Amino acid sequence: MRFFKDFINIFYPNLCVNCQKHLYQSEKVLCSNCVNEVPITDLKDIENNFITNIFYGKSTIEKGFCFLFYQKNNITQKLIHNLKYKNREDIGVFLANWMWFYLKKHQNFSGFDLVIPVPLHKSKFKLRGYNQLTSFGETLSKKLNVAFLKNSLVRVSKSETQTFKSRFDRFHNSDTKFKVKDVSALEGKHVLLIDDVVTTGATLQVCCNELQKVKNIKISILTMAYTKKT
Repeated sequence: MRFFKDFINIFYPNLCVNCQKHLYQSEKVLCSNCVNEVPITDLKDIENNFITNIFYGKSTIEKGFCFLFYQKNNITQKLIHNLKYKNREDIGVFLANWMWFYLKKHQNFSGFDLVIPVPLHKSKFKLRGYNQLTSFGETLSKKLNVAFLKNSLVRVSKSETQTFKSRFDRFHNSDTKFKVKDVSALEGKHVLLIDDVVTTGATLQVCCNELQKVKNIKISILTMAYTKKT
């Protein structure tokens, strides 16, 4: 039954990602009932919250925001799983547009010069064929009216998935490294660094460490989802 549903989703993406019911013409990705069940963080303060607190004492983060709460088997996990592994890049567009509905209420969620995604290692990109953050980042950058630079930061080593690793393993994963490809393009810029799910922030922290080597750079963080540490 699961295989049949996955097969149907490939050719008929007009099914709700969560409950598999057919979507009405006005619905996208999720049906109206499931939209109402999605756990939205609804952060009010984008300069002092549980996302910015992750980086306190480690990196200077100007602003931080995440949209959804992520738990095993919840709707958020299904959305991101389909986005990452089922070639559903439309989910990235859907989440960016939905997130923008909340972000535009914050007059101080502005002042960015660039949107930069956490990159995939080239072997994962080759296997998957896309970075799950591209459609999300491109849509968000259009809303913000800034450039989306998908290749400014590159991953130079592979790492295992972080989401449900133990907290110890996440903090002691020293295999992941990043490198700024074009330093001059980032100098003096306010960069919005985006990712899908943040837990401890270990991967984002390594990205920030590399970005902070750039002269006069400012960094803000935005993620699709947040999962509590275990």
